[in-house]
Amino acid sequence: MDTFKVGGALVAMGVVYGDIGTSPLYVMKAIIEGNDGLANVSTDFILGSVSLIFWTLTLLTTVKYVMIALNADNHGEGGIFSLYTLVKKSGKFLLFPAMIGGATLLADGVLTPAVTVTTAIEGLRGIPSFYDAFGNNQHVIVVITMVIIFGLFMIQRLGTQKVGTAFGPIMLGWFTFLGVMGVINFADNLSVLKALNPYYAFHLLVSSENKAGIFILGSVFLATTGAEALYSDLGHAGRKNIRVSWPYIKVCLTLNYFGQAAWLISVKDNPTFQSIEMLNPFFRMMPKSLTVVGVVFATLAAIIASQSLISGSYTLVSEAIKLRLLPRMKIVYPTDQKGQLYIPAVNTLLMIGCLSIVVTFRTSAHMESAYGLAITITMLMTTLLLLFYLLQRGVPKLLSYTIFIFFAVIESIFFISSATKFLHGGYVAVFMALVIFGIMMIWHRGNIIQERESDKVSLCDYKEQLRELSQDTELPEYQTNIVFLTTKLKGHRVGKEIMYSILDKRPKRAKVYWFVNVFVTDEPYTKEYYVDMMGTDYIVNVQLRLGFRMNQEVNVYLRQIVQELMEEGKLPKQPQKYSIMKGREVGDFAFVLIREELTRVTSLSTIDTLVMQAKLAIKKIAFDPARWFGLEYSDVIVEHVPLVIGEKKKASHLTQIQVDDFDEDDD
Repeated sequence: MDTFKVGGALVAMGVVYGDIGTSPLYVMKAIIEGNDGLANVSTDFILGSVSLIFWTLTLLTTVKYVMIALNADNHGEGGIFSLYTLVKKSGKFLLFPAMIGGATLLADGVLTPAVTVTTAIEGLRGIPSFYDAFGNNQHVIVVITMVIIFGLFMIQRLGTQKVGTAFGPIMLGWFTFLGVMGVINFADNLSVLKALNPYYAFHLLVSSENKAGIFILGSVFLATTGAEALYSDLGHAGRKNIRVSWPYIKVCLTLNYFGQAAWLISVKDNPTFQSIEMLNPFFRMMPKSLTVVGVVFATLAAIIASQSLISGSYTLVSEAIKLRLLPRMKIVYPTDQKGQLYIPAVNTLLMIGCLSIVVTFRTSAHMESAYGLAITITMLMTTLLLLFYLLQRGVPKLLSYTIFIFFAVIESIFFISSATKFLHGGYVAVFMALVIFGIMMIWHRGNIIQERESDKVSLCDYKEQLRELSQDTELPEYQTNIVFLTTKLKGHRVGKEIMYSILDKRPKRAKVYWFVNVFVTDEPYTKEYYVDMMGTDYIVNVQLRLGFRMNQEVNVYLRQIVQELMEEGKLPKQPQKYSIMKGREVGDFAFVLIREELTRVTSLSTIDTLVMQAKLAIKKIAFDPARWFGLEYSDVIVEHVPLVIGEKKKASHLTQIQVDDFDEDDD
């Protein structure tokens, strides 16, 4: 049940709002730089800019995400893949916007830590002692940033519950600090409150003072990049916790932006400030006595901002695995809540990506050029899926399409504005998104090809052969128990490659043939199993039903099951003549893991053949079934079997001829 608790609201602040909470660090800075510096802005320009920021936050974050999107949860989980799961019955084509949105959001997860932490650390230059020691030396900034990012990824294994609990009070202090700094700066100039009037936003877009024209929205959009992460982190914090805490967050953000606007108006004609390179109004508007506090606070907030994207990335990848869009990866559940998870492989890849971005782009100004483009695509895809969600929930068509068109138009304008960043760094995010999307497409298409073309056979048709094989004393016993792990066990049907392994690859004589399927439940500690022996004492179909926090130690569970089946008289004893355990009645086990190889005799189109080859290559790299099922210390046999899909090509026919002498190659 989704309930509100003060502690839950603190966790929400620590996990959900980090990204959007650090936007004041760089949004106004990017807008001013985009208009050729402080010397080229007027009071109306500043008021128009902060008005655009306020209404962007209101429309995209508050209305679209907090009020509408948070309703679209799938068993408490949020994000674009959860949304797709809710609406997928409306059309198969909806999978593609879901994949595009997921890929671009994951790409954004690489950029966020790099941008926010670098911007915060650059604030150290506002401290006289630091500036006197290092000046504008960017090497120092880069090194400090990399150390912080590395440490952040190292603590992910603790879980977002612990991280969020630690970060929550810090973020509460951060947002309060934002609000107080804002009030201090505009208390003597309440005229900035005029920016609440959307007239100033519209006027700026058509004003000749705005040198960027409509493309200024590319910088304004940075104020709401954390909105999609807010939705993705729904499972980590809870809908009510987010909704109850958001008004306070929104007020503090608004106050800070207005404070920056008031400060800029007061110094815009001052030559001293006009001459400062990379002027950041966020740090400059602080009283000098609070600069150190501000930089420390900003650094902590930047770390937490990175956390919100990282935890959201885990959720996205986990859901993509369940949707069979990505290969299975090891998932760790540090707490009893299913929404709290950690994926080591994703953590490593994100860390490498973030550090590479920092080393390559070096300054926050360069990184901002790459930032924002990918997330506009994610928002557009979410808007499309929300249309089908609203229609599915019975919202009147006219209202549903009005909401869709309204947000689609706004986000399309933001996308066009952000697209101008492509050649200035945006290509990095697009390239990463394309790679992720390509992997998803290969995995999805490969699954379709296999399901369409590959054969499944019924164990009922092979009962007699398996009985004869198990009793054939002319063959040496391969193992007492042979176990095949399969995701294809449905009813009595298994993949044909399993029967090929038992009967054709090398006849495997055993007393018992086990066919095991592992099903992960939504409860943390489920430990159940279902057995179907098909009226025999030599075939055992088993479904292990394990909670999401349970280790998949298949070998341990099977030894318990075989003991219980023997006690019930369903399996004969398996006494071992040679054993260190006296009176041992359970025989040895061999786990056969099948690695499929695409055969040359398979008749597929060139494209489908390339897809299957790519899928099998990805599977070899990403998925180690022995570790996944906890079999590292068991007797594991990896077999390569031909994956025959589609119709077999007709073999070439040789013609026999008669010759007197064989032709021989010259030495």
